[in-house]
Amino acid sequence: MRSPARAEPLQGSSSREILIHKLAAPGQSGDLAHCLRMLTEYLGASNYLLARYDLVQEDGLDFVVASDWPFDLVRRLDSELATTYSQSTELEKCMSVLQPKYNLLPDDVHVLDGISRQYCSITLNVGRTRLALMLLFPQDHVLAADRLREVGLLIGYVVGLSVSKGQKSDRDFELTERELECLFWIAEGKTSDEIATILGISRNTINNYITSVMRKTATKTRSEAIAYAVRNNLV
Repeated sequence: MRSPARAEPLQGSSSREILIHKLAAPGQSGDLAHCLRMLTEYLGASNYLLARYDLVQEDGLDFVVASDWPFDLVRRLDSELATTYSQSTELEKCMSVLQPKYNLLPDDVHVLDGISRQYCSITLNVGRTRLALMLLFPQDHVLAADRLREVGLLIGYVVGLSVSKGQKSDRDFELTERELECLFWIAEGKTSDEIATILGISRNTINNYITSVMRKTATKTRSEAIAYAVRNNLV
């Protein structure tokens, strides 16, 4: 018995529908790099870097999900991305979702001929994970904002399809049960003394748990930690 042929996009389908069709198979097989290359070409960009934006403050390059940027350039931007992320408030991080931003590469970075020193970034959420797509593009090329937002949504679609085991799982696995309890109670408006009474442990221990929560969630205040917890369905 002959296996059914793979369905081809219908004649007259929009370019977006055709692209979604082409993304389905590599997305389901976990070939994220192939999907990103298609989306990069769709935008008219030259190079892509997809990062776990909520991990950039950690050591090493674990925040990189997939990239065809020159390795030295990624290493050079590591600390700058971490600084930018740490200086943003939780509200600013939420408001920036699917809003394209342009930044300049450092002056000491070598850029290939014909490539702009500007790069574009767009952030998106997939479940509890915050991702950022960073793009290099040719000089004198304009990346359309509407198409960038469209690609941001399509990346969410692709990552959702992906079964790749190489990607980082959600950050909440790093929080212990005690840390989650403390996060719940500060979200309820309880003070450290009140949480200590509820849990039957010392105030200093409670403060240590809360400090650990803020470090792991890259937040600077209890209010930001609560916002992070609400956004990620942790409380």
